[in-house]
This record gives sequence, C-alpha cells and structure tokens, in this order.
Amino acid sequence: MFGPVYKRKEGEIQPGINLHVFNLVLRLPFIHYRFEWPDYVQGLLLCAVCLGIIPVLQEYLGMPFEIAITIVIMNGFLYTWHAHLGDPVVPGWITPAIPLLLLWLGEFPNDTAERMHALIAFEFELGLLTFLLGATGLAKRVVDLVPDALKSGILIGAGIAAVRLVFNTGGNFDKYPFTIAIAVGFAFYCSFSNHFKSIMNKNKVFQVISDLGLLPAMVLAVIIAPLVGELPWPTIEMGFTHPHFIEVFTQWSPFAERIGFPGMTYYIQAAPLVIATYVVLFGELIQADALIDEAREFRHGDENIHFDANRNNVIVGVRNMVMSLLGPDLSMCGPLWAAMQVVICERYKHGREAMDSLIGGVASFRLGTFTGYWLSPIVSFVKPVLPIALALTMLIQGYVAVRVGVLRSKTFNDLGVAGVIGGVLVSRGAAMALGVGIVLCLLVFGKNFFKRKMSLYNTKSDPIFNVAALKELNAEKEGAEK
Repeated sequence: MFGPVYKRKEGEIQPGINLHVFNLVLRLPFIHYRFEWPDYVQGLLLCAVCLGIIPVLQEYLGMPFEIAITIVIMNGFLYTWHAHLGDPVVPGWITPAIPLLLLWLGEFPNDTAERMHALIAFEFELGLLTFLLGATGLAKRVVDLVPDALKSGILIGAGIAAVRLVFNTGGNFDKYPFTIAIAVGFAFYCSFSNHFKSIMNKNKVFQVISDLGLLPAMVLAVIIAPLVGELPWPTIEMGFTHPHFIEVFTQWSPFAERIGFPGMTYYIQAAPLVIATYVVLFGELIQADALIDEAREFRHGDENIHFDANRNNVIVGVRNMVMSLLGPDLSMCGPLWAAMQVVICERYKHGREAMDSLIGGVASFRLGTFTGYWLSPIVSFVKPVLPIALALTMLIQGYVAVRVGVLRSKTFNDLGVAGVIGGVLVSRGAAMALGVGIVLCLLVFGKNFFKRKMSLYNTKSDPIFNVAALKELNAEKEGAEK
C-alpha cells in the first residue's frame, strides 16, 4: 500500500536520482523508498529529546522559548537531508562537544551579541572544515594522523564536562535532584544494565521500553517531577507550533543589525575547539559505519547499502554553515544519533517485510521528529521537563564518551596522557588541552607520534604497556593462524 513507485531488486542499490556530485542521491518518500510508519510514529514521540536543547538556548543565549523552538525546527528540517540525499543515518547533535562549546562560550561576557559572534564563527568554521574534508576525501586521512592519546583525552574530557554541566553548583541537579536521580537511574538501568538485558529478551514490554530509548525515562520524569514538587504538571495545548522564522533571521542571525558578522579574531579563537569537535565528530562516523555494515551483513546483502564518510561530511558541513548563517544553534549539526541508529538498524535486521530499505527507516524517523515539532500537544506535554531531558542526554553521553575514550587508549601511556588532556580540557578549554596534548605526545612517544597501531609499537621497550591488551591481541592472532 505504501510501497515505492520504483522497487529495488534483490541485492541492488535502492532506486534514486543520481545528482552526480559528492555521491549524493535524491530519494523521495513513496517514490524511491517505502514509507515506514513504525519509525515515523516513533519519531513523533522522540522529537521530545531534540527539544531538550531549548533550555540551553534560553540560558546561554537569552533566547525566548518561541525563538528557541524555531531554531529546533530549522535544525530538524536539515536532519531530513541525510536520508533524502543518500546517507543512511539518523543525524543528531554533536552531543559530546556541547559541554566543550558551552565552556568556551562562558569565557565571553554574558552579552548576547558577543556570544552570538563566537557561536556563529565556531559553527561556520566547523561546517567549512567538515565540508572541505568531505569534498576532498581527506577526512579519514586527517583524523588517522591524530594520536590515540589525543583522541582519547578529548573524549574523556568531553564526557567529564557533560557530567559537570549537570552537577555544577546551582545547576539542574541542584534544582531537580529527585527527578533527575530517578529518571537518570531508570535510563541507565534500561540502557546499560546486564540484568535488564537478560530479562529484556524474555518480555515484549521490556523490549519495547528498550527500543524507545530515552522516551520512557522522560515520561517517568513528567510524572515524578510534579509529585515531588520540583516541576508543574504539563498543560496540554492543542493546535500547532507557530515558529518565528522572520524574527530569528532579523534578530538572531548575523544578518541582524544588532548582531552582525563576527570579526576574524573570533574565527582564530574558535579554531582549537573546531579541531577538538571534529575529532569527536569523526568518532561518530566510525560508529555509523560499523552499525550499517553489521545491519547489511545481517540481511545477507539483499540491499546494497554502504556508509560514505565523505558524503556524510559534505552534508554535515553544509548543515552547520546554513545554521550558522540563518539560526545559530548550540547543539550543532552532527552526523549521528547513535541510540536511534541502533534501534532502526535492529528493526532493519528483521527482514525486508519489516523494513524494505534502511533509507526508508531513517528517513521516516526523521520526518516523524520534524512533524512532532509542529504539534503543540507533544511540545506542551514535554515542555516542563526539558531541563530533565537535557540532564538525561548529558549524563548518558558523559558515560558513553568516557567509556569510548578509555577504550581508544592502547597503552597505559596513552591513558595517562589522555587523563591529563581531559583534565586540562575541562579546566582550561580546548586550546590549552590541544597544546598540552601535542607536547605530551611528543615527549612520551617521540618518533612514534603518528604510529598509533598496535603492531607499530615496540612493546618490549614500553615498560608500562597494557599487558592485558597485548595478551588479547596475541590470542586473536593465534586463533586466526589456526
């Protein structure tokens, strides 16, 4: 009933219009892919997570709620570009880098125009760098040159900064301690607990809770917050959201008379943070590639679909540049919403009847979130607990960022250097952290500064090499030889 006009033959690429530039392929719903209603409905509900950036825009930039939600709607429209231009991912924020950006913006006086200049310069520069690396195909080569210790330190520092954002004196935890403790505890249990994973496979209700990501924890927060007297019950409003596009353009963009375009000094100051953010961004590209490869193999190749990091970089770069000019956004335009990519890939694994094409799944989901922003009942239902949604996002992202950051270290020396970099990043910012990291890597690794593969280390001359990792590597080699 909702199948595409152009159907894919077994093992081929999903039909579309080749745009003959940057490997972009235009695909339209009901024409080039089957519209997936389960993913669309899920998107309608989970748009609430995206709305969590609204209180941050209000606090750090002084935006009224109506302006902040307009920014979210604009960003939400750009989310839909990925799948419709051939990129099979659920895009999202560059979440690990948000605390780093907020720390940097905090160095500027609490004056809207000056902070906006800093944000505009940062987001445009990030977009330009990402676009150029994707357009030239240099993305992977550039990031491969970054030492593991430096990558690890940036991720660890970003994770700690995310946690600190919630637990700072006078922060959200001080304002809503019981709601955050209960909602976050529930989210962590459902996301990371081995016990929950063991019972999830035996109960369909638990499976649904797992598939909905952060939504069950947010619904729990809506109930808990008024019961403990920390937030009011939601007042459900009917109708539709009324965005203020003209006001955003004339008062909150570089084209506004009271703001204007930032000077070159802002771009120079933003450069270290741009580099650190791109390292975080590239980690998400690796994650996207792994998830899509796994899903494709699980379907035994009935769809010829692959992740192209350069194409993704081009779209991400354009999105950031567009938002920097039309509606500067603190969440930034990232390449992946990892939690939802996992959920959609899992449903894709159930076969072609469940989801015809991965493109259809991710496109339908993002069309669902974009629709949800316009529906006042959904927005008004979650509006009171948006600070809780942000705390949930930051704490889970902090957990994941630290875990991934530690795993990026291959030796105890890597981990030691990473710890110092992370500490400097949180306390003194990205510029100082990058400088300290480069010096430490040169001092500790010397001529092996750029040699990050395990096989390139002289483990005998490294007295504090991670012996456990070495044994695991040797065991893998022995198994391969047998």
